[in-house]
Amino acid sequence: MKIPSFYFGTSKKAMEKSVVYKEKEEFKEVHWVLKNAASNKLYEFSFDMEYFPNIRIQNIGNLDETGLVFKDNKISGTPVVSNVYHLDIEFYHIDDEKNINIKKVDLFVNADPKDLWKNIPSDQTAAFYKADEDSFKGAFLDRKIVVASKRGRAHAHEGKFREDDFAVSKLPLEWNIISVSDGAGSAKFAREGSRLATISVNEFFRSEERLKEIEDRLKILYQTEYSEEIHTQVKKEIINLLYKGVLYTYSTLEKTAADNDFAVSELNATLIFALVKKFSFGYVMLTFGVGDCPINLINTDFSEVELLNRMDVGEFSGGTRFITTKGIFNESVATRFGITCVENFLYLVLMTDGIYDPKLGTESKLEDIESWKAFFNDLSGNNEDRVQVDFMREAYIDKQLLQWTDFWSRGNHDDRTLAIIY
Repeated sequence: MKIPSFYFGTSKKAMEKSVVYKEKEEFKEVHWVLKNAASNKLYEFSFDMEYFPNIRIQNIGNLDETGLVFKDNKISGTPVVSNVYHLDIEFYHIDDEKNINIKKVDLFVNADPKDLWKNIPSDQTAAFYKADEDSFKGAFLDRKIVVASKRGRAHAHEGKFREDDFAVSKLPLEWNIISVSDGAGSAKFAREGSRLATISVNEFFRSEERLKEIEDRLKILYQTEYSEEIHTQVKKEIINLLYKGVLYTYSTLEKTAADNDFAVSELNATLIFALVKKFSFGYVMLTFGVGDCPINLINTDFSEVELLNRMDVGEFSGGTRFITTKGIFNESVATRFGITCVENFLYLVLMTDGIYDPKLGTESKLEDIESWKAFFNDLSGNNEDRVQVDFMREAYIDKQLLQWTDFWSRGNHDDRTLAIIY
């Protein structure tokens, strides 16, 4: 029996349809898991079509809801709202372009951890109210200074106050001072303690007479050929003059507590300061520190970094000292002061632990230049949020630094204060 020739044509077409159907079903049934996205973070996912050479994805339905786009077999963009999105992958076979098929797949967009934290304003009617954030930019000697202080997420979530504070002052005889304080979370009025600590120590050194006494001794120290014994004695005298400023600060806090009928411990706060002047023989930096906030000096070619204050960490871990801790006024108090003279410098940096803990982490890294290079690289915009602090353009540098301090760091939600002289 002779088989008609049209039969072979029909059989071939049937086979072709069968292959098309099979390939479409295989693509439809394959288990495709899109990687999870996170709200407010850049997302990309590419469809690997290597095993489906005859399948083309035309569009992805419901993708508009996510804020993402589809192009060249890739989903990309920045989703805004966390949710589970049910997407329709619209596809066709190259030998059957008119028939569009649907493959369903889910995309999980996880919440941005930042969105889980509330930002409740602090009570403006409460005693010792202070703003939830503050910033400053200006001149510091022949340099510039920028400072940002921001309430941490832990306090913002509960509507509590910013406990950090700072003060920058121009003093007589061309001296300048920057002071930074971190109020203790366990102290009821720590916010006032940090404010008083910074403004009172700055106020003490507004005295031209006191600054003249310091200058006279510095000139002996750096401009004379006196013996080592005399230089040692002069250093003690300088430290004693600085000590009077610290004692004045303690007395101010103690009096405030007494006037308001509560214990001075309710004002517990750390304190660091740098009293600085440029002389013909170099920049002199007189420093003090109590607590766990560092003062760091970076040299001109960014090859060395020096910690200028004693940190109450290590053996003091879990028992941070405060300017209100009477026990610091003992025979070892002199070790809390520093006298530094350099011909030039690149940066002088003061910060609270809200910056130090997430960005530097351990005390050993405070004098590790590579860690500081990474820190300033972060400031220059190499961070997850792409927030840049541009030291070459001053117009918005204080706002830029304030924005930068809002960085996300898992488990680190303390108040943040950072001061940079540059």
